Amino acid sequence: MNTYSRRHFAALGAASAIATSLPLRHARAAEFSFKLGTNVPDSHPLNVYVRKAAEEIAQATDGRFELKVFANNQLGGDSDMFSQLRAGALECFTLSGVNVLSTLIPSAAIWGVGFAWKDYPTLWNALDGQFGTHLRSQITKAGLVVMDRIWDNGFRQVTNSVRPINSPADLQGLKMRVPVSALWTSLFKSLGASPTAINFAEVYSALQTKIVDGQENPPAIISAAKLYEVQKYCSLTNHMWDGWWFLVNRRAWESVPADLRDKVAGIINKYALDEREEIARQNSSLQSELAAKGLVFNNVDPAPFRETLSKSGFYNEWRAKFGEEAWALLELSTGKLG
Repeated sequence: MNTYSRRHFAALGAASAIATSLPLRHARAAEFSFKLGTNVPDSHPLNVYVRKAAEEIAQATDGRFELKVFANNQLGGDSDMFSQLRAGALECFTLSGVNVLSTLIPSAAIWGVGFAWKDYPTLWNALDGQFGTHLRSQITKAGLVVMDRIWDNGFRQVTNSVRPINSPADLQGLKMRVPVSALWTSLFKSLGASPTAINFAEVYSALQTKIVDGQENPPAIISAAKLYEVQKYCSLTNHMWDGWWFLVNRRAWESVPADLRDKVAGIINKYALDEREEIARQNSSLQSELAAKGLVFNNVDPAPFRETLSKSGFYNEWRAKFGEEAWALLELSTGKLG
């Protein structure tokens, strides 16, 4: 009968462990490796759920398709990443229609019309329906691939370090950071503020150094980016909803076999719906957490703001810019604006 020492068993165990690890170390590289750039901090639900999607994609495609997530502007600001996407240096990018995308496709910004959406059910019925189909068709015509489901950023609130915003008069002369977007700039000018377009990667430092007094973002971003450290007041204006289209470089996407594209797109769209639920939960629950960190909240009546926008000609101006077809689809969901 053979006898084995403890040392022999240890050696056998080590050899077994090495053999088990070899397929992992020498697994074949993915046939298709796509980079995804995002512009929000790593802990934001957008990044959490695109990583979940990436994990499921790797499993569902048996490792043939790899989605690498580069969060928090690691690959540059919005303008830089959008240029990379169009050139093919970046395969995927999550981008707001109201932001840099509107520099290529002006009508992509239409969902950002000020004080248009009353609640989430109204919004999702529009964006998952005829209104969203129209917007995606405009993106497709511009040569980009866009996933069917949009990812949620949330309803935006105004923060600043000067005073609470209760009426349009409180915005007079306030130096407000806005994203790089004509619509955002127009909205805050029409309300009497002094807007400055700054990419998100530079917002914290701009607030800290008082280049601007305030900014506007959903609570999930205010929390993830720690903007409460450089802001005092948060006024619950719900002045605009914003989200991210999941965009893909067309040449890169068409290099992937159709069956694989269907799997990847299905998984991305599924996790977009999960991310929406998490964003809505966070944006409704974060107020107490942010208040404990020193942010002072106040509720806002939207009626005076809508009235100011109507009197200033804001709605008529953007109706003319977006065109009758897009505006009619918007008002089909929101009701009459202006």
